[in-house]
Formats: sequence, structure tokens, C-alpha cells
Amino acid sequence: MNSHTSFTLLAILTVVGTLTMSSAYAVGDLPQACVGCTMEDAREAADKMLLDDIPVYIWTDRTDYSHSDMIMVKGQVANVASGFPVTITVVSPLNSIVTIDQVDVSDDGTFGTALNTAGAMWKYDGTYTIKANYGSVEKTSSAKVEISDEVAKTSTYKTPDASTKQCKSTEFSIDGHCVPFSISGGMVTEATINTDDNSIIISINAEESGILTLSPPKTVQDGIFMVLVDGEEWDDIEIAGEKVTVMFPVGAEEIEVIGTFVIPEFGTIAAMILAVAIISIIAISAKSRLCIMPRY
Repeated sequence: MNSHTSFTLLAILTVVGTLTMSSAYAVGDLPQACVGCTMEDAREAADKMLLDDIPVYIWTDRTDYSHSDMIMVKGQVANVASGFPVTITVVSPLNSIVTIDQVDVSDDGTFGTALNTAGAMWKYDGTYTIKANYGSVEKTSSAKVEISDEVAKTSTYKTPDASTKQCKSTEFSIDGHCVPFSISGGMVTEATINTDDNSIIISINAEESGILTLSPPKTVQDGIFMVLVDGEEWDDIEIAGEKVTVMFPVGAEEIEVIGTFVIPEFGTIAAMILAVAIISIIAISAKSRLCIMPRY
């Protein structure tokens, strides 16, 4: 056994023996944001966590957001306890609870979720604290993010539909409409519509096999009859009225829900209105020229 292996085993044994110690961890030296993090980055964070005796550690994809962004939260636990989820709690600048959610932990100790800042509980500018708790007070980590309208003026990052519609954290927004959803095994990163196929396209980050459930109201989509996963027709689905449940595999990136109707994109409507207006102007102009021509 070489010295590196011995050091790693010693670090793991140290963590096992200190899971009940006080919460005074040196988390201030660790980065709370991890823009574009991959699973390899998560492994590196986990290694550092073991060395620093931190039972659970979370990070966000950014540190600054507007009131219409999605906060991507990822994390790692040092020792997986089967059947125990991570509890995510968000506290507002006024020290009130914004949302509480429970996130399943994968076998390798990773977990993740998405927080929608478009809800009414996120309306205050300031510092929001995202806490991750895993079983006891001692197993806690937190990250702080800034949310303000000023970010929207300077940041190029936007959610797929940064409309003024206030949606809950369990909903995504499409053209001003809120669509309820839930997901396990991954997170929703984007949602768009495809008017050519009458479909809703949901982009996901599936770090493990999971389930996506969405319930688009009939005003958004109707007559759902087919689901594609990464461009292939999918059979592991359940369609019950407006509710669609999709069992997706690890690594899945896109789920497309196809129906007989989907709301038209605003851009399409605007283009049609513009085309009608141009044709009307041309017709009126041509008629006016005919009327003012002198008769002999």
C-alpha cells in the first residue's frame, strides 16, 4: 500500500469518526459557486470535503441572479445513508424561509436540484442563503447568492422564458404560462416550445436514472400522445389526461412531449401580425395611387 492510498484511507476514517462533531467547519475557504461543473469537478470537491472533514457540501452554478433565473444547486455527501434525502432550505434576506425541498442522494453521494427565483417569495433583493442538511444539525452546509433586478440589466444569462409571470419553484414558465413539474435523478435546465410539432421540449441534466412528471394545462398543450427522449420515441411513459410521467435513463439530455396543440410562440405571432400589416399597407398604398391618378 503506497503513501497516497494510506493517506486517502486515513482521511475517510477521519470523516467517519467526525460526523457528529460541531458545525464549525472551515467552509469559508471553499468555493460556493461552480460554473459549468461536471461530475469530475464534483469528485474533486468530494475529495476536498473528505480532507476537510465536511460531511455535506453544496455549491451553485453562479453567485448572482435576477428574479427570473434558475439557480442550479449541486452537492456531495461524504457518507451515504440509504433512504435519507438531503433537505434544502432557502432563507431570504429578511430571514424568512422561502422554500424547503428534499432531494434524493445518488449511490455515489451526489445530489442536485433547481430553484426558480421567479416566485413571489423571491421578490426581495439581497443575499439568499441556501442550506443543505443531511440527517442532523452537524451535517449542514450552505451557500449564499445575491438576487436583484440589477443582475437582469447586466447579465446575459436568462431562463428560457424570462417573462413577468410569477411561477412557483415547482413550475417552469413557457410564454408567460406556468407548467407544474417534478423531477428526480436530475434537474430541468430549460423549457421551450416547438410549434411545428406541437411539442414542449424540456432540457434536463440527468446524473442518474429518474422520473419527470409535468402537467401542462390545456391552454398550453393539449392532446398529448407521444414522448421522445433524446430524439427517440419512448415507451416508459404514462399519460393520464394532462399529466405526463416519463422514466428517463442516466445521461438523458432532452425530453420532448408531443400533442395535437401547443401555444404559439410570441415570435411567430409577431411575425404573422407584421406580415399582415405589410400586406395591408401595400394594398392600401396601391389603391391610393390608383385613386389619385388623373383621368383623361
